[in-house]
Amino acid sequence: MELERHVRIFKNGRNRAVRIPVEFDFPGDEAIMRKEGDKITLEPVQAKKESMIEWLRRQEPIEEDFDFDLHEPPTRDIEL
Repeated sequence: MELERHVRIFKNGRNRAVRIPVEFDFPGDEAIMRKEGDKITLEPVQAKKESMIEWLRRQEPIEEDFDFDLHEPPTRDIEL
């Protein structure tokens, strides 16, 4: 369901501001603001995503055997 609300714009120092109504509130203290033509959108800043290294450290070891030899050179692409 899409919500819509008429709001007033006011001056805050040199900036213009709008109060976010409670029904539009989202978690956090930061947002990303985007302007597309005349449309302005806000979206909450997501929590910092973990790095790939952090994610890999949390994974269980893989028990499968892989059929490759570390001493062989990598294969080359062949154009047919």
